[in-house]
Amino acid sequence: MSPAVAASLKSRIQDVPDFPKKGIVFKDITPLLGDPKAFAAMTDAIAERYTGKGVTHVAGIESRGFLLASAAAYKLGAGLVPIRKKGKLPRKTLTESYALEYGTDSIEMHADAVDARSRVVLVDDVIATGGTARAALELLTKTGAKVLGASFLIELDFLKGREKLAGWDLHSLLHY
Repeated sequence: MSPAVAASLKSRIQDVPDFPKKGIVFKDITPLLGDPKAFAAMTDAIAERYTGKGVTHVAGIESRGFLLASAAAYKLGAGLVPIRKKGKLPRKTLTESYALEYGTDSIEMHADAVDARSRVVLVDDVIATGGTARAALELLTKTGAKVLGASFLIELDFLKGREKLAGWDLHSLLHY
Protein backbone atom coordinates (compact mmCIF):
# COMPACT_ATOMS: atom_id res chain seq x y z
CA MET A 1 0.00 0.00 0.00
CA SER A 2 1.37 3.39 -0.93
CA PRO A 3 2.08 6.06 1.68
CA ALA A 4 -0.60 8.23 0.03
CA VAL A 5 -3.26 5.53 0.47
CA ALA A 6 -2.18 4.97 4.08
CA ALA A 7 -2.42 8.71 4.77
CA SER A 8 -5.85 8.82 3.14
CA LEU A 9 -7.09 5.93 5.29
CA LYS A 10 -5.63 7.48 8.46
CA SER A 11 -7.36 10.77 7.70
CA ARG A 12 -10.70 8.98 7.91
CA ILE A 13 -10.10 7.48 11.36
CA GLN A 14 -11.21 9.70 14.21
CA ASP A 15 -9.83 9.68 17.74
CA VAL A 16 -12.48 9.64 20.45
CA PRO A 17 -10.92 10.49 23.83
CA ASP A 18 -12.09 8.76 27.01
CA PHE A 19 -14.11 6.05 25.22
CA PRO A 20 -15.13 3.49 26.34
CA LYS A 21 -13.55 4.71 29.59
CA LYS A 22 -11.38 7.56 30.82
CA GLY A 23 -7.81 7.43 29.55
CA ILE A 24 -8.58 5.39 26.41
CA VAL A 25 -8.34 7.01 22.97
CA PHE A 26 -10.72 5.00 20.78
CA LYS A 27 -9.91 4.75 17.07
CA ASP A 28 -13.29 5.21 15.35
CA ILE A 29 -13.19 3.57 11.92
CA THR A 30 -16.82 4.30 11.02
CA PRO A 31 -15.93 7.38 8.90
CA LEU A 32 -13.56 5.15 6.88
CA LEU A 33 -16.24 2.48 6.49
CA GLY A 34 -18.72 5.12 5.34
CA ASP A 35 -16.46 6.41 2.56
CA PRO A 36 -16.83 4.09 -0.46
CA LYS A 37 -13.38 4.89 -1.89
CA ALA A 38 -11.60 4.51 1.46
CA PHE A 39 -13.49 1.29 2.25
CA ALA A 40 -12.53 -0.14 -1.15
CA ALA A 41 -8.88 0.92 -0.74
CA MET A 42 -8.72 -0.70 2.70
CA THR A 43 -10.32 -3.91 1.43
CA ASP A 44 -7.99 -4.04 -1.57
CA ALA A 45 -4.93 -3.51 0.65
CA ILE A 46 -5.94 -6.33 2.98
CA ALA A 47 -6.83 -8.75 0.16
CA GLU A 48 -3.80 -7.91 -2.00
CA ARG A 49 -1.41 -9.62 0.43
CA TYR A 50 -3.28 -12.93 0.09
CA THR A 51 -4.37 -12.86 -3.56
CA GLY A 52 -3.22 -16.00 -5.38
CA LYS A 53 -2.40 -17.87 -2.16
CA GLY A 54 -5.40 -20.20 -2.24
CA VAL A 55 -7.30 -18.63 0.65
CA THR A 56 -10.46 -20.66 1.28
CA HIS A 57 -11.72 -18.75 4.35
CA VAL A 58 -11.33 -15.40 6.03
CA ALA A 59 -12.01 -15.37 9.77
CA GLY A 60 -13.21 -12.20 11.47
CA ILE A 61 -13.39 -11.40 15.17
CA GLU A 62 -16.59 -9.94 16.62
CA SER A 63 -17.64 -7.28 15.96
CA ARG A 64 -15.81 -4.74 13.80
CA GLY A 65 -13.62 -7.52 12.47
CA PHE A 66 -16.72 -8.99 10.82
CA LEU A 67 -17.01 -5.90 8.62
CA LEU A 68 -13.44 -6.05 7.36
CA ALA A 69 -13.28 -9.85 7.09
CA SER A 70 -16.49 -10.11 5.07
CA ALA A 71 -15.26 -7.55 2.54
CA ALA A 72 -11.87 -9.29 2.28
CA ALA A 73 -13.55 -12.71 1.92
CA TYR A 74 -15.70 -11.38 -0.92
CA LYS A 75 -12.65 -9.87 -2.64
CA LEU A 76 -10.70 -13.14 -2.27
CA GLY A 77 -13.60 -15.39 -3.31
CA ALA A 78 -13.43 -17.09 0.09
CA GLY A 79 -15.88 -18.09 2.80
CA LEU A 80 -16.35 -16.15 6.02
CA VAL A 81 -15.76 -17.58 9.50
CA PRO A 82 -17.23 -15.56 12.36
CA ILE A 83 -15.31 -15.76 15.63
CA ARG A 84 -17.68 -14.67 18.38
CA LYS A 85 -17.87 -14.06 22.07
CA LYS A 86 -18.75 -17.14 24.12
CA GLY A 87 -22.36 -18.28 23.93
CA LYS A 88 -23.34 -16.51 20.69
CA LEU A 89 -23.09 -19.40 18.22
CA PRO A 90 -25.94 -21.95 17.96
CA ARG A 91 -24.12 -25.19 17.12
CA LYS A 92 -21.13 -27.13 18.42
CA THR A 93 -18.20 -24.79 19.01
CA LEU A 94 -14.52 -24.71 19.78
CA THR A 95 -13.51 -22.29 22.54
CA GLU A 96 -10.29 -20.46 23.33
CA SER A 97 -9.75 -18.32 26.42
CA TYR A 98 -7.42 -15.37 26.78
CA ALA A 99 -6.24 -13.07 29.55
CA LEU A 100 -7.64 -9.62 30.15
CA GLU A 101 -6.21 -6.96 32.42
CA TYR A 102 -8.38 -8.37 35.21
CA GLY A 103 -9.60 -11.91 34.50
CA THR A 104 -10.21 -13.87 31.34
CA ASP A 105 -12.60 -13.97 28.40
CA SER A 106 -13.36 -16.53 25.70
CA ILE A 107 -14.11 -16.60 21.99
CA GLU A 108 -15.68 -19.37 19.94
CA MET A 109 -16.25 -20.53 16.40
CA HIS A 110 -18.28 -23.37 14.97
CA ALA A 111 -16.32 -26.61 15.23
CA ASP A 112 -16.95 -27.38 11.55
CA ALA A 113 -16.19 -23.88 10.18
CA VAL A 114 -12.79 -24.92 8.79
CA ASP A 115 -10.77 -28.13 8.64
CA ALA A 116 -7.39 -29.47 7.56
CA ARG A 117 -8.13 -28.65 3.89
CA SER A 118 -8.77 -24.99 4.71
CA ARG A 119 -6.36 -22.11 4.10
CA VAL A 120 -7.38 -19.30 6.43
CA VAL A 121 -6.54 -15.65 7.00
CA LEU A 122 -7.59 -13.83 10.17
CA VAL A 123 -8.74 -10.22 9.71
CA ASP A 124 -9.57 -7.74 12.46
CA ASP A 125 -9.82 -4.00 12.84
CA VAL A 126 -7.24 -3.46 15.60
CA ILE A 127 -4.39 -5.32 17.21
CA ALA A 128 -3.84 -3.86 20.67
CA THR A 129 -2.40 -6.16 23.35
CA GLY A 130 -2.66 -9.20 21.06
CA GLY A 131 -4.66 -11.42 23.42
CA THR A 132 -7.81 -11.72 21.33
CA ALA A 133 -5.87 -12.18 18.08
CA ARG A 134 -3.70 -14.88 19.64
CA ALA A 135 -6.79 -16.72 20.92
CA ALA A 136 -8.38 -16.51 17.46
CA LEU A 137 -5.25 -17.85 15.76
CA GLU A 138 -5.03 -20.70 18.29
CA LEU A 139 -8.71 -21.47 17.73
CA LEU A 140 -8.20 -21.72 13.97
CA THR A 141 -5.11 -23.88 14.46
CA LYS A 142 -7.06 -26.36 16.63
CA THR A 143 -9.04 -27.36 13.52
CA GLY A 144 -5.94 -28.38 11.58
CA ALA A 145 -6.47 -25.53 9.11
CA LYS A 146 -3.44 -23.87 7.54
CA VAL A 147 -3.39 -20.34 8.93
CA LEU A 148 -1.70 -18.12 6.35
CA GLY A 149 -1.53 -15.08 8.60
CA ALA A 150 -3.41 -12.22 10.17
CA SER A 151 -4.17 -8.78 8.81
CA PHE A 152 -5.22 -5.73 10.82
CA LEU A 153 -6.38 -2.30 9.76
CA ILE A 154 -4.73 -0.68 12.80
CA GLU A 155 -1.83 -1.72 15.01
CA LEU A 156 -1.37 0.12 18.30
CA ASP A 157 2.41 -0.31 18.42
CA PHE A 158 2.81 1.04 21.97
CA LEU A 159 0.77 -1.89 23.37
CA LYS A 160 3.21 -4.43 21.86
CA GLY A 161 0.53 -6.92 20.79
CA ARG A 162 2.80 -8.17 18.02
CA GLU A 163 5.04 -9.70 20.68
CA LYS A 164 2.24 -12.08 21.73
CA LEU A 165 1.96 -13.20 18.12
CA ALA A 166 5.59 -14.09 17.48
CA GLY A 167 5.85 -16.77 14.81
CA TRP A 168 2.66 -15.72 12.97
CA ASP A 169 2.73 -13.83 9.67
CA LEU A 170 1.21 -10.45 10.58
CA HIS A 171 0.24 -7.49 8.43
CA SER A 172 -1.05 -4.14 9.65
CA LEU A 173 -2.11 -1.37 7.29
CA LEU A 174 -1.78 1.52 9.74
CA HIS A 175 0.41 2.03 12.78
CA TYR A 176 -0.17 4.28 15.79
